[in-house]
Amino acid sequence: MPSWLADSAFATATWVDVFDICILAWLIYRGLLLIRGTRALLSLVGLLIATLLYGISGYVGLNALHWLLDNLFVYAFLGLLILFQEDIRRALARAGGVFTRSSMPSEAARVESVIQAVFVLAERKIGAIVVMERSGSLEAYVEGSQRLDARISSELIQSIFHPTSPIHDGAIVIRNDRIVAAGVFLPLSLSKDLSKAFGTRHRAAIGLSDATDALVLVVSEERGTVTLVQDGKLTAIVDSNDLRQAISVGLDAPERSNDTPEETAS
Repeated sequence: MPSWLADSAFATATWVDVFDICILAWLIYRGLLLIRGTRALLSLVGLLIATLLYGISGYVGLNALHWLLDNLFVYAFLGLLILFQEDIRRALARAGGVFTRSSMPSEAARVESVIQAVFVLAERKIGAIVVMERSGSLEAYVEGSQRLDARISSELIQSIFHPTSPIHDGAIVIRNDRIVAAGVFLPLSLSKDLSKAFGTRHRAAIGLSDATDALVLVVSEERGTVTLVQDGKLTAIVDSNDLRQAISVGLDAPERSNDTPEETAS
């Protein structure tokens, strides 16, 4: 055994220590997955930078900076808990979902409700935008809209987008098995590459998909067509089987792309 290895902590490590480290690494990894795409991730990066400055200031003798950071850490931690309480609550709910998933409606049943509603709306030429949240939080876009927290059903989606509904304008946001909000206004894409044949709904869908990893379904009021939008790309949907496959691929996509928005199907 090399001398440097004999003098290190690895020389006395047991299988319990290795198991302990593996559990800690897994918890850190799962924690990062839960906050990926949220405002909390940016705050975590800022906190890590502040911690690094705290260590450096103490090492090189920057007493004033060290004292300031030392006193700010307690208040910063409390501030983060208050500011991101919604993200923390949702992250804990996702973590607990591992043990309660069997009691929740199946993913397939939720998707079928959305598919049925979308094609009924398309047949009646009723415009709609259905946003399916993935790993990135859409809470910033939901603020100011009509909160629902309702169970997904085809009938509810159809009633929300009916022209006589007071909340038919805007989009609905789906998170897991719930419709969390309706009347959500999305940021419009300013891309000049987008065909002028697409209206406000498609521009709004692209604007959101450029900024998040959400999956967006758009029903055209003028043409009665269905379009899936993800990562700034538009995919024309032919029928329910086509949409079912597109949603499955879209929800399972490992990462978003940064390609220029383009139409992938006519």
